[in-house]
Amino acid sequence: MFNRLFPCTAILVMAAAGASAAQDDITIGMVLEPPNLDPTGGAAAAIDEIVYANIFEGLTRFAPDGSVVPGLAESWDVSEDGLTYTFHLREGVGFHDGSVMDGEDVKFSLDRARAEDSTNAQKALFAGIGEVAVPDPLTVVVTLASPDGAFPFKMAWGDAVILAPETAAQAATAPVGTGPFVFENWVQGASVKIARHDGYWGPAPALASATFRFISDPNAAFAAMMAGDVDAFPIYPAPETLAQFEANPMFRVIVGTTEGETILAMNHKSPPLDDVRVREAIAHAINRQEIIDGAMFGYGTPIGSHFPPHNPAYIDLTAQSDHDPERAKELLAEAGQTDLKLRLALPPPPYARRGGEIVAAQLRQVGIETEISNVEWAQWLEQVFKGKDFDLTIVSHVEPADINIYARPDYYFQYDNPDFQALMAQLDVAADPLKRTELEQAAQKMIADDYVNGFLFQLAKTGVAKSGIEGLWENSPTPANDLSAVRWSE
Repeated sequence: MFNRLFPCTAILVMAAAGASAAQDDITIGMVLEPPNLDPTGGAAAAIDEIVYANIFEGLTRFAPDGSVVPGLAESWDVSEDGLTYTFHLREGVGFHDGSVMDGEDVKFSLDRARAEDSTNAQKALFAGIGEVAVPDPLTVVVTLASPDGAFPFKMAWGDAVILAPETAAQAATAPVGTGPFVFENWVQGASVKIARHDGYWGPAPALASATFRFISDPNAAFAAMMAGDVDAFPIYPAPETLAQFEANPMFRVIVGTTEGETILAMNHKSPPLDDVRVREAIAHAINRQEIIDGAMFGYGTPIGSHFPPHNPAYIDLTAQSDHDPERAKELLAEAGQTDLKLRLALPPPPYARRGGEIVAAQLRQVGIETEISNVEWAQWLEQVFKGKDFDLTIVSHVEPADINIYARPDYYFQYDNPDFQALMAQLDVAADPLKRTELEQAAQKMIADDYVNGFLFQLAKTGVAKSGIEGLWENSPTPANDLSAVRWSE
């Protein structure tokens, strides 16, 4: 179907064009369209997949290997008591509109993120800030309420990027940042285009422009790659077709890790999910490998708590909630739940839609019926994430080191455990690596013991790209399609 014969003249013309100049534009496929383009005002990972390190930058940033490296701050100092961070900003940094980026913009951004009326989805990142001072335009002094060895890590999140007060209000639809690319246009329902920023303070990107195309249907994603309409699909939604790309020298399959813990989230304020016996029953009803094989075609690693297996502090707790339908039935009987029906909200990604059908079948085997509703991403954010109007949902949490979300009683699954909150408070101030590992492992065990959610699998990063593309991230330490180092081979 895809073998076509070209006239010799066409081949010669194409060859001549390739010899004269390397391609400098790229089309990137994405499953989900973001609800807006402001990473400081939305929870959707799709926002960062477009703007992180491309349009917006923070004081620090994540490197492709997950390490924290300088961003708009070229260096920083920490006081002996761990309470004061002094960030030294780069000279000559400007916003895309030509205005200068300085310490006042940093102060504005941090104060805005931690304000009482802040809409920042990760407001907790900034909760420890006591004061932000600007002694001179290139110096920012952040004083914390208590020591926090992870503060540079927190400042690397997309939620902590730096905006100017003059343009922050338009970031949702016309973002203005300091990154190597400027926002060009957004065709709702179709694509977002960005272009090289000639005034960028750092090395100029090789790409002159990039277009992010939104293709949620797996079959359409496959067709778009094969037809050449998309050059790369960093998070490819049809893993069942990866073997076809692996066998084709025109393409390269990129398999790596993500920070995405895929969970069957349970609403703790929706009875009987407030009963740990019911939550444990649901956990034992789940066959993780069946979900990985059926929904992800083998790509994914089983997890027993909210922590990535590639992290050195990971402990394997999958046996604690192993597949045991008979135990699930016993627990439901103990809880007096013999005729249970729950609502299951499924957002668009294939891991959720495909995985949800498998989960529903597994729950049915132990006597739990589910009423499935397929919701679009914006509806999921409004109804489930913000409105907390659900019983069960399947979603992948792709933020790095995010086990601390279980210390937020008002988070969408509404788990409220003072002991866990105290544990996270200790982790916040712990600087010693061994102590942090000890606390992280205790946290994994605590939420596994409470069967807070159904822990399914760690999402693999399965991508497809044309073979001539270099510089795409193999792993995904944060949701991002960083194009600053992407180029076509000559």
